[in-house]
Amino acid sequence: MNTKQEKLEAFGRLLDIMDDLREKCPWDQKQTLQSLRHLTLEETYELSDAILQEDLQEIKKELGDVLLHLVFYSKIGSEKGSFDVADVINSLNEKLIFRHPHIYGDTEVKDEEEVKQNWEKLKLKEGNTSILGGVPKSLPSMVKAYRIQDKVKGIGFEFHDAEDAWAKVDEEIQEFHEETDPDKKEQELGDVFFSLINYARISGINPDSALERTNLKFISRFQKMEVLANEQDLKLADMSLEEMDVLWEKAKLLS
Repeated sequence: MNTKQEKLEAFGRLLDIMDDLREKCPWDQKQTLQSLRHLTLEETYELSDAILQEDLQEIKKELGDVLLHLVFYSKIGSEKGSFDVADVINSLNEKLIFRHPHIYGDTEVKDEEEVKQNWEKLKLKEGNTSILGGVPKSLPSMVKAYRIQDKVKGIGFEFHDAEDAWAKVDEEIQEFHEETDPDKKEQELGDVFFSLINYARISGINPDSALERTNLKFISRFQKMEVLANEQDLKLADMSLEEMDVLWEKAKLLS
């Protein structure tokens, strides 16, 4: 692997390239904080895909794309006279030091859970008025629910164990089945999802990753179904559910 000096030189080269692009490339010159935002989200999801596939070479590539965006935002910040990449990194360094008093101070912790509890308490000292103040509003609903639950866990607002969390799932499912008003039924379904996410989190399962793996598995099997249907000169749209189920079971065997 590269030495620390080689890493610093590589980062310095990236900064030089960013300066060149901003000065000489018509497309890069036109970019703003707002115009880059949706591209950054796209790159982040591409990185997420690579991580789920455990493709290390693709992860390396996507990390580079995300890093480019971080440097790009910092460059724009420097042009506005607000901050540059050193300010970004120094701010991060100071935050990490402050939030790890068990490493850089005299605080003692016994385990990971205590570290997380201290982290949330320290964030409040930094000026946050709510434990949940740092949860981005634009997060996808499932990820947001997970982060909400994980944050309140930091101050002890948590079921004792997964069994208690599953009892809550059962309770919410029962309330969902009993509700007849459409609007209230939707609310109850939201409670079911929230409780399932909580159960998964307490059980050590990331629900977003679990669902995405199922999405990918379904896509793969359905596309195999389409291939099997084409091989028999059949169209799925013309087949009964029972006929499609036969192809589905064959596709599962090919997975």
